[in-house]
Parts: sequence; C-alpha cells; structure tokens
Amino acid sequence: MNDAEIIRRDIRPALVFLSGELIAVPIPLEREEVILGRALEADVRVNDTQVSRQHARINAVKREGSFVNDYVLTDLMSRNGTFINGRRISSEKLTNGDKIAIGETILRFDLLDEIDREYQRQIHRLISHDDLTGLLSSRSFFSELRREAGRAATEGRPFCVLMMDGDNFKAVNDSFGHLTGSKTIEEIGMSIMANLRSGDAAARFGGDEFAAFLLDAELPQALVAAERMRKTVESREFSVLQPGRTDHTHRITMSIGIASFPEDSSDPIELVEMADSALYRAKREGRNRVAAYRDISQEELNRHLPARRD
Repeated sequence: MNDAEIIRRDIRPALVFLSGELIAVPIPLEREEVILGRALEADVRVNDTQVSRQHARINAVKREGSFVNDYVLTDLMSRNGTFINGRRISSEKLTNGDKIAIGETILRFDLLDEIDREYQRQIHRLISHDDLTGLLSSRSFFSELRREAGRAATEGRPFCVLMMDGDNFKAVNDSFGHLTGSKTIEEIGMSIMANLRSGDAAARFGGDEFAAFLLDAELPQALVAAERMRKTVESREFSVLQPGRTDHTHRITMSIGIASFPEDSSDPIELVEMADSALYRAKREGRNRVAAYRDISQEELNRHLPARRD
C-alpha cells in the first residue's frame, strides 16, 4: 500500500485485541509514543498478571521522504518478554497484520480504514453487550468492574454494586407468553438505564437478573438511587405482546441488593456476591424492596439525603 492510497482511504494504525477482556476492541495509535502495560497510567492497559506494569512501547517514526509513519515496537525489559508472530523481540518495526503477544494477551497491529474501524466496533459491541437489552454482558461487566475497583482503590473513591431481579417473573411468561417475557426484560433494562448517571454501568446477567455499579457513590446514595429504580419499575406499564391485546399492559416489580466498596469489600467478585446475598434478603423479606449487605443507621442515611423543602 503506497502513501497516496493510505491518505486517500484514511488508513489509521490500531491495535486490535484478539484475546482477553477487550477482545475485538480497536485501540487507535494516535500518539507518537504509546505504552502497553498493566499499570493504570499505561496508554493501553492490559489486565493480565503476566504483563509488566510498563511492558512495551510503540513509537511512530516518520518514514524518510514520506508523510506517513512507520511504527516500532520495543520491549521495556519486561519480565516475560514481548513477541511478534511468535518471535521474542527487543525492538522491531511493525507491519500490517503482525500479532503481538505480551503475557497471555494477543493483539494485532492493523492499518484500518473507516469501514474496518466501524466493523471492529460493531464486532466488539456484539461480543460485549446483551443483544436483547443493549446492556453489558456479564463478562464485560466484570471487566469494567475490575477496572473500576483498581481505579477506586488508587484514588480513594467509593462505589456501590447493585444486583437486581424481577419478582415472580415466571408468572409473566406463564400468563402472557415468552414474547412478552422478552419484551419485559428489555423494558426493565430501559428502566434501569434511565436511572443511571454518566459513567455508571449496567449489565444483564441472564434471564431477568441485572447488575450495575454506581461510581462515586457511598451506601446511602446508592440506596436512594436503587429505590428510584425500584419505583420506576413498579410504576411502569409493561407491554403485552399477544394477538388482539395490543392495548394491554401488565405490571411487575423488582428487588435490589447493594454492596459498597470499600466498606463491605475491596474485591470486585466478592462485592457482587455480597450484593447478591442482599438481593435474596430483599426477596425473603417480601420482594419489591431494596436491601443492603450491611445495615445503615437512619442518621447516616439522612446525612446523604437532599434537604427536604416544605
């Protein structure tokens, strides 16, 4: 591919993950220097214990007599080495399609045009999102949650995990059929998303079970947000998809469990388990309610509630 064709087709270099949590994600190489590693401050962060904090570097080097760049991969004295197409390297120029292995993670160096870039984005979306609700898949949720837990620990910020489940959902399928059941799951997902802020994340775990994490939220704030979600679902008229019943709706409620970082745990997997335990407590106590893993006093709750206006 000559320089004129690269410019005409708007060809841009990128790293595409072929394995790991970010599979199919294209990472554009827009800077003159890009650091790959496990550290939070790395330009391309790889959540892999076999990867060094600063594992390798990619430099853009102006090609002599050209308007485009060559790209050189250099190992930064990593513990487990950097490999191109199975060969361990210290420093080497990258060519289109080269496979880079660092730790257990494999990336491909690609020269992508706009069609290629959009294709990679769509592939990643199909892999990382639930096709019914558009929410994250459980795998992507845990990836984001681990990333947030690392960031929160470094910056000393709180966050909360929510586990959510429809109450008596089987009755929806039994009464109205599976088409209505699927539509109900989709609309519950919409109700959850409507109550999230920018930066928060939600996922469908399967069936009518959902999860979310709320950034920069302590337990009292999460209780308020969860109660708002619960009320949104409780008050919503859900669609019924049955012949001759286009104007009919039905109702369903939702129970929610909450665990907080770092008070309950600093381990993201344990936080999900704690929130799930709180969810089942809400179920046992009568459903259509919010429960926290740990008890909170009314005084602590009031400190975080907005002042009441008479």
